[in-house]
Amino acid sequence: MFPGIGTVVNVVAVLAGCGAGLALGHRFRPATRDLITQVLGLFSMVLGGRAIAQGLSPALTQEVGENAPLLVVLGALLLGALIGAGIRLEQRLDGAADWLRGKVARNSDKGRFIEAAVTSTLIFCVGPLSILGSLSDGLGTGAEQLFVKSVMDGFAAIAFTSSLGIGVMASVIPLTIYQGAFTVLGYFLGNFLSAGQVDALTATGGVILLGLGVRLAGIKKIQIGDLLPALALAPIIVWVVNLAVR
Repeated sequence: MFPGIGTVVNVVAVLAGCGAGLALGHRFRPATRDLITQVLGLFSMVLGGRAIAQGLSPALTQEVGENAPLLVVLGALLLGALIGAGIRLEQRLDGAADWLRGKVARNSDKGRFIEAAVTSTLIFCVGPLSILGSLSDGLGTGAEQLFVKSVMDGFAAIAFTSSLGIGVMASVIPLTIYQGAFTVLGYFLGNFLSAGQVDALTATGGVILLGLGVRLAGIKKIQIGDLLPALALAPIIVWVVNLAVR
């Protein structure tokens, strides 16, 4: 065992799931693939709701006050949206995904590849297991949480790849960077995020997952990529509010 083994196993599980999904995907009729995509959208909403419920916790309330948790999440999302729209983050992410498509899957549908890459990245990266598991791995206290996450992500990769295609494989790049960064920070800095900060990040990510589900279900195309800065802002806002209410 070594620091980072959890993320390595996670990436292997996602790639294995993608391989299985590609083997199965061509067996489905277009109408069936569309239905699977809509089901994944509904499932993303469930994951988002669960993340919000987990994030709006007593630990967060203790740090920011009884009436502030929802305001923290709302503030992070609003500020994140302003920053993301200002720097045209979704457009840049789409451009990066399209560049990658040209390198590894030149003949695939551009829109579908980008949708698959962005969607699967959010599913695999948003949630407490990504953060807490990576920190625990870096601290040397075990990678069990990431092993559990790997099993779930592997099955999710089968479903997403069978419906959305090879673009899901592109998610292993941001997944490696995201979880690897938390592992390195855990290794060098220790457990630097409080429980309330992790919960605020989780709740904020849950709202983003809800938006992703709405998008996948075909209800409304929300610029999910522009909301991503909110994930970084949520722990910072908790820290600022905690200082103010002391």
